Amino acid sequence: MRRDGVGVLLAHPPTGLAQVRHWGRDLGPLTGADLEALAAAGDRQTPPGTIDAAAHPALLPQETDGWPGRPGLLLVRDGVPLTPAWQPGPVTADAHAAEVVATDPAAGLTLRTRLHLEPGGLLGVEHALRVDGGSPVEVQWLEAALPVPTRADTVTTFSGRWTREKAPATGPLPRGSLARQTRRGRPGHDQPWLLALSEGQGRPRDRDGAVWAVHLAWPADVTYRTDRLPDQPTLLGAGELLRPGEAVVAPGEEWTTPTAWFAWSDAGLDGISARFHTFVRSRPQHPRTPRPLVLNTWEAVYFDHDPARVLALADRAAAIGVERFVLDDGWFLARRDDTRGLGDWEVDPAVWPDGLEPLAARVHGHGMQLGLWVEPEMVSLDSDLARAHPDWLLQDLAQVPAPDGLSFRSQYVLDLARPEAYAHVLGQIDAVVGRLGVDFLKWDHNRDLVDARHAGRPGVHAQTRALLALVADLNARHPGLEVESCSSGGARSDLGVLDVTDRVWASDSNDAVERQDIQRWTTLLLPPELVGAHVGPPTAHSSGRTVDLSYRLATALTGSAGFEWDVLTCDEDEVAVLTRFAGLYREVRSLLHTGTAVHADVRDPALRVTGAVAPDRSAGLWTVATVATLEDARPEPVRLHGLDPDARYRVRVRDEVGAARWGWVTPPWLAAGEVTLPGRVLGDVGLQIPALWPAQALVLHATRV
Repeated sequence: MRRDGVGVLLAHPPTGLAQVRHWGRDLGPLTGADLEALAAAGDRQTPPGTIDAAAHPALLPQETDGWPGRPGLLLVRDGVPLTPAWQPGPVTADAHAAEVVATDPAAGLTLRTRLHLEPGGLLGVEHALRVDGGSPVEVQWLEAALPVPTRADTVTTFSGRWTREKAPATGPLPRGSLARQTRRGRPGHDQPWLLALSEGQGRPRDRDGAVWAVHLAWPADVTYRTDRLPDQPTLLGAGELLRPGEAVVAPGEEWTTPTAWFAWSDAGLDGISARFHTFVRSRPQHPRTPRPLVLNTWEAVYFDHDPARVLALADRAAAIGVERFVLDDGWFLARRDDTRGLGDWEVDPAVWPDGLEPLAARVHGHGMQLGLWVEPEMVSLDSDLARAHPDWLLQDLAQVPAPDGLSFRSQYVLDLARPEAYAHVLGQIDAVVGRLGVDFLKWDHNRDLVDARHAGRPGVHAQTRALLALVADLNARHPGLEVESCSSGGARSDLGVLDVTDRVWASDSNDAVERQDIQRWTTLLLPPELVGAHVGPPTAHSSGRTVDLSYRLATALTGSAGFEWDVLTCDEDEVAVLTRFAGLYREVRSLLHTGTAVHADVRDPALRVTGAVAPDRSAGLWTVATVATLEDARPEPVRLHGLDPDARYRVRVRDEVGAARWGWVTPPWLAAGEVTLPGRVLGDVGLQIPALWPAQALVLHATRV
């Protein structure tokens, strides 16, 4: 299979499962003789001088193949491990996809594996295991894993915490078989997010070097794995984490895996991003309309919903140029704090005596979209729903509501896999969306699933499938409705949840310094138009740090922009700046949200360079920012990558965000206000920047002349 610079070679031995012999650079057209010669050139043994180890790992390596690492498949039948003796079945393939079938007639098993190269050269892998006969089979794990060259000796994974998501960690790839797992019922703030292998010690570079990466499109528990063994190729893979007894497949049933997305690049991390972004943008459900400028009311009013003030906030937002007004938590029954009300999705007449219809009319009358915060998977024990249906909770009822029962934010989880709970939640959210003409839902998920049980079994998988179906059902009932995945920030922002949602909330932190890295690493996979990036108040509620407005605006410009701020408190000068920023965002969002992501490998650890170049390379926009004090009085020149090397570009500072601050020396081009240079010079030599103070940013706009 070949597509967009990526090639995959599959070998089909006479017994056992197919093998991936190559995944990476497109090797070009190969004849049958070439393939035979390539197999001979890569094999390690010749019969009868064999060894007790697989010559090549299969699509699902297992112990009976002599594979000494982590098996790709672990099955149990009648309490005993079941190791299939696979026999090759039919193969269907074209230039971009292949489906390989294998069977074990004695065990009554059929395995279908699909590999498909999508636009951008992103490789998807799914397995489907069918039980055709005998007793039920428990799937303890079923993972996708592909070989990478042993020269890939460095591993990068991700961790984090609330308000500090997507924190990368890089080190030497350890020997042996290793698994990185999450057990939160949602991916979590510390989710692996992506696992990447690269050549050479040190963090993989932005613009050059080979990288092999995997991301699992599953918004729940996951396993990311590596196998670095002395007698085998290195394996890289991922799969859903299942608990004992969670996945029991009866005869006549089939178990399917989430898609594991594999990306290879010889152009560093930006090359990995290009593959993911190209694929994500090619999906039929990808948002095609301009991403609206948002105002969310959370940090403006929190739970204090005074209708007159909220209406005034909507008026001010419209005057500034906001296009989507989102009413956050606090609008429904008894919701004056975070201890009550979840599950009762009806407008609270004590706060909104005339309902939300006047607000909806005011927002729509201004030409803005109306958004609403919901958390449909959760329930407060102090709610009408919990009092009426305590059996709908996902946890073991013996632990709830005991004083020592675990909760977070005084809330628990509804068992959406129960049909009656599913129908109730769908009915309530459907009603409020339809009655008010809601255009957008901020769909939150503020706690881990602790000891989640459905029908007496571990229930994370069933809960996750029900959640995805629920959002899909709501979308089908309300064409045009957009949904944001928020999970106390960025704890659920994978490609699986984006199958049914339109945006993710990157973090509950609106500290622009923290946001520089949170947004950079979130956009490693997701194009910026899918990543909510808002301007918070001068002092961030999550960190206590006070940051200039110009820096907060420049940081928000690198995503799907908006405000999380009581703009009624802004003075005339601040309102004027916000209005200019709104105009700038409308002008450049097409470039930012369709362009190729570019970063500059910089030496100074305090410097960040984030940009987007138009598909036709007619323009580019960069945010050059500091997160601390620069090391040198004369900073390194910033290179503007990705432009046409033979074209000339005018580069100027877009000061609609306000002026950045720096030391005493101003480079001549900056004093003149602009400079015109060939793209080759801008990409190879770059521009001298001033010694920006900490938490300062320049927005640079290059246009072809």
